[in-house]
Amino acid sequence: MLEDFLTMKPEGGAALGMTRVDHFLQREPHDGEPITESTEVYLGYDNKNLYAGFVCHDDPAKIRAHETRREDFEGDDAVEIMLDTFHDRRRAYVFQVNPKGVQYDAIWTEASYAEQTNGNFDASFDTLWYSRGKITPQGYVAWIAIPFRSLRFPSGQDQTWGVVLLREITRENEKAFWPRVAINQEGRLGQAAAAKGLSDISPGRNIQLIPYGLLNSFHSVDDRACSPLPVDGCAHFQNRAVGGTFGLDGKMILNDSLVLDVTANPDFSQVESDEPQVTVNQRYEVFFPEKRPFFIENADYFRTPIDLFFTRRIVNPTGGIRLTGKAGPYSLGILSSDDRAPGLTVSPDSPLFKTRDYFTIARVSRDIFRQSSIGAIYTDWESPATDRVNIDHSSDFNRIGGIDSRIKISPSLSATMQGVVSSTSFGGNYFAGPAYKADLLYTGTHLFHEGTYNDVSMGFTTVPGFVNRVDIREYREDTAYSFRPKSGPVVSWGPELLGHWTWDHSGLRLDTDYYPSLAVVLKRQTRITMVPYEELRERLRPNKDYFVPPESAPLNPDFHEHTSGITVSSAPISQLTVGAYYFWGNSINFLPGSVQGFDTPYLARYDQASGVATVRPFTSLKIDNTYLFSRLRTRESNANIFNNHIIRSKWNWQLNRELSLRAILQYSATLTQNRPGDLFGAYPLTFLPTGKNFNADFLITYLVHPGTALYVGYNSNLQNLDPALAIDPNIGGVRRSDRMINDGRLFFVKASYLFRF
Repeated sequence: MLEDFLTMKPEGGAALGMTRVDHFLQREPHDGEPITESTEVYLGYDNKNLYAGFVCHDDPAKIRAHETRREDFEGDDAVEIMLDTFHDRRRAYVFQVNPKGVQYDAIWTEASYAEQTNGNFDASFDTLWYSRGKITPQGYVAWIAIPFRSLRFPSGQDQTWGVVLLREITRENEKAFWPRVAINQEGRLGQAAAAKGLSDISPGRNIQLIPYGLLNSFHSVDDRACSPLPVDGCAHFQNRAVGGTFGLDGKMILNDSLVLDVTANPDFSQVESDEPQVTVNQRYEVFFPEKRPFFIENADYFRTPIDLFFTRRIVNPTGGIRLTGKAGPYSLGILSSDDRAPGLTVSPDSPLFKTRDYFTIARVSRDIFRQSSIGAIYTDWESPATDRVNIDHSSDFNRIGGIDSRIKISPSLSATMQGVVSSTSFGGNYFAGPAYKADLLYTGTHLFHEGTYNDVSMGFTTVPGFVNRVDIREYREDTAYSFRPKSGPVVSWGPELLGHWTWDHSGLRLDTDYYPSLAVVLKRQTRITMVPYEELRERLRPNKDYFVPPESAPLNPDFHEHTSGITVSSAPISQLTVGAYYFWGNSINFLPGSVQGFDTPYLARYDQASGVATVRPFTSLKIDNTYLFSRLRTRESNANIFNNHIIRSKWNWQLNRELSLRAILQYSATLTQNRPGDLFGAYPLTFLPTGKNFNADFLITYLVHPGTALYVGYNSNLQNLDPALAIDPNIGGVRRSDRMINDGRLFFVKASYLFRF
C-alpha cells in the first residue's frame, strides 16, 4: 500500500519483501548518465495482482503534478512500468501515474507508423487497475496494483516477462530508465530486463459486459431530401423532445491471450470533438484521428505501412465484432462492422434508404528472428450501390489483399515493406491496381535518417483506408543530426533536411520539395524550430488535380512556391505551456472563382499562424486555448482571397478523482468578399462563401473506472444559415445569411456499468 512508502523507504512486512530496483540511467538529455534525482522502485506480486511502489526523491516545490482527468497529465512528472507479457519484444502494456496518482494506460508497439498513430503509444487501451500518489517533504511516492486478469499473457508456470521502468522529470526534459534504454537503439523492448520465474498466476477466462442506457433530445437540420439534386424546401428542421436507446459492449478472453470484443448499437455521445485543423484550401483530404473506443482499442493489430483501414469511414455502426490477440508466434486481428450512415443520409423515398455498407478487415503476422515479422492483410467493403441516381447494378465492392514485412536489421536500423492489390466495382465500373511502400529507418545517438518509397497505381483504391493520392511514385528523405551538449540549458540542437519527389506513372514530374530546418531543444520542455526557406514545386494535371472544360485546359501548369517560418513551444512553469508558429510565403489557391471548378488554380500570397496556451490556475483546472489563422492574398494587388480563423477554448475541471466538468467553446470563420445574395461570379478570386460557426459543448463525467460511468452532456451549434433553409444555386447547399441561427442542439444522459465475471 502507499502508506508503506510514505517515509521514502519500505515499511511493513509486505513492502520489505518486495524486490528493489534502482540505478536508473538517462536516455534524455544525457544518454547513459545517472538520473539526477534518486529513485527506487519496489516490485512484487501475489496470485491476483502485480505491485509496484515508486519512491522518487526531489524538491517538492519543483515537482510538476496536477489533479486532472484520467490520461490528461501531459507535462507532469510521471513514473511508468512497461510489461512485455509475451516477452516477444514487440508489444507491451504501459501503466503510468503522475505524483497525484492520476492514471494513464496504453499499449506500446515497437513498429510504429507515426502518420497513423501518436508515435508508439496506443492510448485507447483502457483497463481496470489501481493507483495512488502523494507528494512528501522529500519528493513523492506512487503505488500501482495491476490485476492479472487485466492483462493477457501465455498460460503456464515460470513465466518470463520483459520489464522497463521509467521516471520522467519534465522541468529538466529528463527521461531515465531501468534498465538502460539507449538513444542509439530504436524502440524500448529490445533493451528490457527479463523478470523470470513468475508462477501461480493466470489472467483467467474472464468476461466483461458493459451495458449502457441513453436518454436524449435534439434539434437539427434534416437535408436528406437534398441529395442528389438540392431544391428549395428539401431541407427542414427536425426535433425530438425525449428519446432513448440502449446498447452493449462485451469482451471475452479466449485461451488466455485472445480477446473477443462485440458491440451492439454503440453510442459515442461522450467522445470529445476533433482538435481544430485548417481544412480550407487543402489539396488533399485532411486526416482526423479516430477517437471512438471500440475502433481504436487494439488498433495496432491492424496497422500496416499503407493505411488500409481508417475506421472513421464507418460513420454510424449498428454493431461490430473484433478478435485480437496472440497465439504463439502469430498475432491475429479480425474486425467486421456495418455502417447505416449511407442509408440514413438519403431521402426516405430513395431506393438506398436504410441500406448499409459492410466493412471487414483480417490481419495476421508472424514473428521471425528478433523483433522482425511478416504478415498479410485483407480488407473488404461491400455496398448495395453508390450510384445514387441510376441504380443499375446490384452492389459495389472494394477488396484489397497484400503482404508486408518488418525486418530489424540491427538495434539501430529497421526496414518495412508492403505490397497490396485492390479490386473495385464502383458505379458499374471495374478497376484494379497495386500499391507498394518501403521504408528504411536509422536511429543513432546523433544521426537520424529515414527514406520512404511509395508507389500507388492509377487503378488502386481503398474505400476503408486512407490513401488520398493515386497514380504516383514518390520518394521521401528525412535526415537530421543532433548535437547533445553535456551541460548547460541546451538539451540538443541540430539541422534537419526533408526532401520529397513525386512523379506519375508516365514519368511526369509532379512535385519536388526541399525543407531545411534548424531545431534547438532547451530545458523546461522548450523547443525552437526555424525554417529559413522551403522550396516547393507542384504540377497540376487537368481533370486529375483540378477540373476544367477540355477545350480550355492548360497543359500541366507548374507552380513554384516557397515558405519560411518559425515554431516555438515551452513549459516555463508548471502552470503554463505555450506554443506558436508563423509561416509565410506563397501557395496555390485551389478554390478559384467558379464553383463548377472551371477556373484554373493560381499562385497567391500565403500566411499561416497558430498560438496555443495551456493554463493551470490551480491544480485541478486545465484550460487549453488554441488560435489558428490562415490567409490567402493576390500577389498583384494584395487583395484578400479569404481569411480563415479558428478559436477554441477547452476547460477541464477535475473536482475529485471521479467527477469532472468539461466545456469546449469553438468559433470558426472563413471570410471572403462573397456575401449572401451576391450574383454568381460577383467575386472572381474564390467561390467560397463567407461562413461562420460557433459550437459549445459541455460534459459532466462521473467515472468510477473504465466501463462504469455517468455522462451528462449538452451541445449547441450556431451557423450563418438562411432561417428558411433556402438553397443557394451557386454552391448547392443551404444559402448563407448575415446572421447566425441554431442549426443543431443535443442534450443527453448516458450511464454504463462494467460487469466482470
